[in-house]
Amino acid sequence: MRLLIAACLILFAGFATAQDKYVGYYYPEVGSEETFERVITNAPRAGKNIRVNFVTTITKAQLEAPESPRFVLFTKGGESDTLIMIALDDEVFKTLYRARALMAQLTSNIRGTAFFRQQNLEVTGTFYDMLQLMSFKRLVISDGENWSHQVNFTKN
Repeated sequence: MRLLIAACLILFAGFATAQDKYVGYYYPEVGSEETFERVITNAPRAGKNIRVNFVTTITKAQLEAPESPRFVLFTKGGESDTLIMIALDDEVFKTLYRARALMAQLTSNIRGTAFFRQQNLEVTGTFYDMLQLMSFKRLVISDGENWSHQVNFTKN
């Protein structure tokens, strides 16, 4: 019986590690998480190229701006369906509340896009809605030092 319990524990530990191989490399252990379930429109499912191009576009805009970026976005996973957002300074994501404030700012930016206007989402759509529409499975936000928060997205 002890051998069976030990085998199960080892198997579970291996599964947990495989689930988030980026912990300890890109960000600290995820300490909190939430699930975003709202589906606001039945848009076609986005593929890997859409997600990669989205991150590339934001990164390019950040690097072309006169000020240095305060956070970095990148995708991971075989299908680039994990979005990771890490602070590059000690203030921008000092707390989860500041990170959520940045999500609100990003919401304001995406509401002005042609897609959100065409879908009549310019008042109700959020940054999380956009990530869900692009078929991201999860978003990990971290200060890059002390904490990480994960948002899981349900399928649209």
